[in-house]
Amino acid sequence: MFEIRDLVVHYGVIQALKSISLKVDEGEIVTLIGANGAGKTTTLRAISGIIPATSGSIIFQGEDITKAKAPARVAMGISQAPEGRRIFAEMTVLENLELGAYLRTDKAAVQADVRNVYERFPILGDRRKQLAGTLSGGEQQMLAMGRALMSRPKIMLLDEPSMGLAPMLVSNIFSIIREINKAGTTVLLVEQNARMALAITHRAYVIETGRIVASGTGEELAKSDEIIKAYLGN
Repeated sequence: MFEIRDLVVHYGVIQALKSISLKVDEGEIVTLIGANGAGKTTTLRAISGIIPATSGSIIFQGEDITKAKAPARVAMGISQAPEGRRIFAEMTVLENLELGAYLRTDKAAVQADVRNVYERFPILGDRRKQLAGTLSGGEQQMLAMGRALMSRPKIMLLDEPSMGLAPMLVSNIFSIIREINKAGTTVLLVEQNARMALAITHRAYVIETGRIVASGTGEELAKSDEIIKAYLGN
């Protein structure tokens, strides 16, 4: 479904990504793990079109989208729930969800998808008229994921969905990611909670200082002594 080939990205004179390559097959959960500053978020931002590639290619369903603008990528089926939620605090839950469908013109289907989000995240239905900035951290994360789903993505990019959440909520979020994937949405996940991420992922890549240094199935990496030492804390 999706492939990055020799992608290089700069922030000014700083080279953030150093010729990385990875692929995501349809129906997979693929995880990118690494330390802070390794290039995980930069990778997702480049895929979304938020930052430009210096060189290399981004291929989606056989089409080179490296030069495509961010809204065009959403229309193609790429959606992101960004790090830090980035919800619109002064708008209601419902208004945030409707913004997730801003490119769509099928109004009846949009309203049906809002109801589907409420079914998946019942607390959002309860809080639909509430200002998003008054939600708890876990509720805001659910809103960010629900908003991303409103564009009916073929692939959803999730950036640190468990950041700042209580352990019980973290488990819930990962269960929801699995459910979203089983319902037909391919997922590319960036996550510092490597243990939880590797438990649900089909395949994973390890990124260090802008380079992919290891890859394998979630089970393979979870059993790797090097990965255990670096990321799993034992």
